[in-house]
Amino acid sequence: MNLRRDVFQAIADPTRRAILLLVAAQAMTAGAIAANFDTARPTVSKHLQILTECELLKQEQNGREIYYHLNPNKMKAIAEFLEHFRQFWDNRFNKLESIMKNYKPKK
Repeated sequence: MNLRRDVFQAIADPTRRAILLLVAAQAMTAGAIAANFDTARPTVSKHLQILTECELLKQEQNGREIYYHLNPNKMKAIAEFLEHFRQFWDNRFNKLESIMKNYKPKK
């Protein structure tokens, strides 16, 4: 059975989110990414594998080094999905704000 990793499971992990933030600033090698964490390099490599399988990161070979880049198209798809929830909660909070403005405490 070939199970494809879910992008939301991938970004649920705080270490993977931190990796995405690092790579968003600039392309980095696995070693450079691992240097930012207090874990073993194979652990960081597993996180990179998951992020790559989910297409959140792209790999680019440059000589002997592999650089990891953020995939903005995949991040955009996540943002578009989450936008529906942001609108839902914005509407809810706007209604609550309206109620609170008109609220008069009993004395």
